[in-house]
Amino acid sequence: MREIVLDTETTGFEPEQGDRIVEIGGVELLNHMPTGRTFHQYINPERSMPKEAFEVHGLGDDFLRDKPVFAKIAQEFLDFVGDAKLVIHNAAFDMKFLNAELGWLKMPQLPFDQAIDTLEIARKKFPGSPASLDALCRRFGIDNSDRTLHGALLDSEILAEVYLELIGGRQPDFALSNAHVETSAGASRSEAWKPAPRPTGLPPRIADEERAAHISFVERLGENAIWKKFN
Repeated sequence: MREIVLDTETTGFEPEQGDRIVEIGGVELLNHMPTGRTFHQYINPERSMPKEAFEVHGLGDDFLRDKPVFAKIAQEFLDFVGDAKLVIHNAAFDMKFLNAELGWLKMPQLPFDQAIDTLEIARKKFPGSPASLDALCRRFGIDNSDRTLHGALLDSEILAEVYLELIGGRQPDFALSNAHVETSAGASRSEAWKPAPRPTGLPPRIADEERAAHISFVERLGENAIWKKFN
């Protein structure tokens, strides 16, 4: 299963009021594991940067002036994403901007059901608790000390770690969580279930020559060998 952990930085909150994307970062996961493949692009928004937005991500007019406009990187971005699920923190925000940019270019838009919203997952899993990316890093002990400003690629890399914790760690399909499911007898399933004994024991698989070699080895260890205390 292929997923893209995605983040954007923008000039503001509303594309319909002239706000634009200025940075896109994405991290590829395959079966919930990072592959090392990423997408990262700064974008010239073709407008000035509001002071409030600059204070969030630090991307100013001088820095963005020589970067490509969205139209120049749109197809490369769509090719990278493909039909993978998009793992986004507060997906409604990023999807709104991405589809606005694609719509202005008359290019295919991203279906909203292609997105997985980690903010929604966190709020359901920890109701009433802070669910920002920084708060989730604190909860899961994830180092985000490099995150002095918002940055799309860095935030995507951090979100990838948060996402794997939210879904149960790096191997979620094993379902080895600490959650206990109540049985009809009132005990948790993990406490109530025990393996049944084998009706017939497994036959030994060690050869006679191997057994004799092991006995000889232990004898050479001497009378005080620790092995003999357990044998």
